[in-house]
Amino acid sequence: MTVATSVDGFEDPPAEVLAEAAAAFGLLASSARLHIVWALAQGESDVTGLAERVGGALPAVSQHLTKLKLAGLVRSRREGRRMVYFVDDSDVVTVVRLMVGQLSARADVASAPVRALRGTGA
Repeated sequence: MTVATSVDGFEDPPAEVLAEAAAAFGLLASSARLHIVWALAQGESDVTGLAERVGGALPAVSQHLTKLKLAGLVRSRREGRRMVYFVDDSDVVTVVRLMVGQLSARADVASAPVRALRGTGA
């Protein structure tokens, strides 16, 4: 049973929506996958270009892309002999750009490394 509570005009989303959001954020909790989505938010790429950009091994980047595709966060299309990956969900792009952009801005202002968030084990 889903109970929706309204606070200041905002209703709690259904449990199913929260579970889906948690799964998406769980995938993005990997810095490697977040870097891949960040790179694809800037423009499409094939796996070789992504591996070079994020500094990962080709098989590892390919596995990350498979997980992101299965979750619907990344899509692909064939161009000749290669697969081109992209993010076509503007909301995913917005969330990633906002989070990474805010943390980068904080690091620039503080002129210090971004500190680990409490409770993340990082």
